Amino acid sequence: MKTRGAICWHPGAGKGWSVEDIELDPPQPDEVLVRLAASGLCHSDDHIDSGVYVGLDPMLGGHEGAGVVEEVGSQVKGLAPGDHVVLAFIPSCGRCLSCVSGRTHLCDLGAHLFGGVALSDGTHRVKARGQGVGTMCLLGTFAPYVVVNEANVVKIRDDVPLEKAALVGCGVTTGWGSAFHTAGTEPGDTVVVIGSGGIGMNAVQGARYAGAKQVVAVDTVEFKREKAKEFGATHTAASIEEALPLVEELTHGTMAQRVILTTSIATGDLVEPALKLAGKRGVLVVTAVAPGDQLNVDLDLFVLTCYEKEIRGGLFGSSNPRIDIPRLLDLYMEGELKLDELITTTYSLDDINQGYQDMLAGKNIRGLITYAEA
Repeated sequence: MKTRGAICWHPGAGKGWSVEDIELDPPQPDEVLVRLAASGLCHSDDHIDSGVYVGLDPMLGGHEGAGVVEEVGSQVKGLAPGDHVVLAFIPSCGRCLSCVSGRTHLCDLGAHLFGGVALSDGTHRVKARGQGVGTMCLLGTFAPYVVVNEANVVKIRDDVPLEKAALVGCGVTTGWGSAFHTAGTEPGDTVVVIGSGGIGMNAVQGARYAGAKQVVAVDTVEFKREKAKEFGATHTAASIEEALPLVEELTHGTMAQRVILTTSIATGDLVEPALKLAGKRGVLVVTAVAPGDQLNVDLDLFVLTCYEKEIRGGLFGSSNPRIDIPRLLDLYMEGELKLDELITTTYSLDDINQGYQDMLAGKNIRGLITYAEA
């Protein structure tokens, strides 16, 4: 079928997104055609254009979407036309060691996230300008229609607004899970979230839901610090340096139990300052993505050992898509999770470059593309 999509033709060159005609192949036996209602503008897609992710071919962006199933392949089970679904950027095969151990966010199929070709046969589902084009995280939600493997599709309840559900495909679940699952926040904890964008704001929500007594949101942008209070932050700071004496005062010197790094980019020089905010046996979760060539980290190994601190990586908030996506949407419908308030501005697909300019300027918590086809 013919439709339109936003493609980064020159990854790493900073030239933005080109919205143009694309051709979408029909679904193979284990694939699904979905008509999308909306796609979130996640910072991870900008990393394609800016060069944080290296070595990529031309890519149809977008990995945060929700919509309605239009067609299913002959081998697809559990999905039918008319089903409302969220696309999880982490596929789950249900058979590898991680999946059968209950860690579906670490499914072996995740090795193919940036390959840009279909899991089924290693070919492109999207063509533009006479050539195959990759899809971000096996999805490519910067187009109103997508053909994806059933391993990426999570059925949801029909009464959830799809434009809100789109956010749970990545940003909400990653941030919320970083506090709730990866960090293991417990009632009474002091939690520090460094970076209050689309991921960090949901880490604030996850910490609040887990029962944290004090949640300190750190961000250089005043607008985001003020918004963080609406999502459950009890205190804010403009920098890690400013947060240090604040956390020391709040905890009477024992420091935070959990620190979550959700900056736009993770760099090695942030680890030691962030870890200073954690007390004895404190946990630092690194959720922010680092450039591929970031190999050096500043770290006081003596304190790490003697205080028994921990550093943990966090992918998708250690969440299991088929469990946590429906669970979070239940919380939203019950008024326990804020999704409406996350959306600062909605855009048409043609305005995608303006959306990313607004994000980089600190104007949005989350920008959202909505599709007229929906």
